[in-house]
Amino acid sequence: MDHEAVFAFEYASPEHARRVSTAIEPELGAIDDDRSRVESECSGAELTITVEARDPVALRAALNTWLSLVGVAERAGSVC
Repeated sequence: MDHEAVFAFEYASPEHARRVSTAIEPELGAIDDDRSRVESECSGAELTITVEARDPVALRAALNTWLSLVGVAERAGSVC
């Protein structure tokens, strides 16, 4: 893959980071295709998302998807 974006999300607690990570986990690999893929890593209170893509258009599309998924997980986690 020729293009990469890495996002690190810092949360108030390791539990909050784990909740967000667990919420997006089912989508890992399910959304990947021949043009983009994503990996996530949760360490302490930080969640890191790495998105790789073959071209800028695929990178933008993948980023829109994954940043949206993280945002929904954050909002849902704050309700619990």
